[in-house]
Amino acid sequence: MNFGVDWEAEQRQTLLGSRAALERASQSVSRSQTVAAETEQIGREVVAELGGQRETLLRAKRRLSETDQELDSSRKIMRLITRGVLTNKIALILIIVMELVILSLLIYLKYFSKK
Repeated sequence: MNFGVDWEAEQRQTLLGSRAALERASQSVSRSQTVAAETEQIGREVVAELGGQRETLLRAKRRLSETDQELDSSRKIMRLITRGVLTNKIALILIIVMELVILSLLIYLKYFSKK
């Protein structure tokens, strides 16, 4: 009968060890699920933040494109203004030269021509 008690005690010990291992495994799975849930939440937050950053970058890109178009328009206007200023300078120089020629001709006719 001693043999039966030892066998029963050994079976009980094995069963208790198996149960403890099962509880540890269950706790490990529970911790893993908790970590997975936290990781999923962090992932959602990161995705949401990245979505917001994407929108910000797209708005900045649109503004940059608009600014580039406005700069192109400004350059065209500046070229037109510069061309107008140069045209005015050339016209003014021609008028001054013509006045000098006329003035020289009048002085020549008045003082140096023999009548």
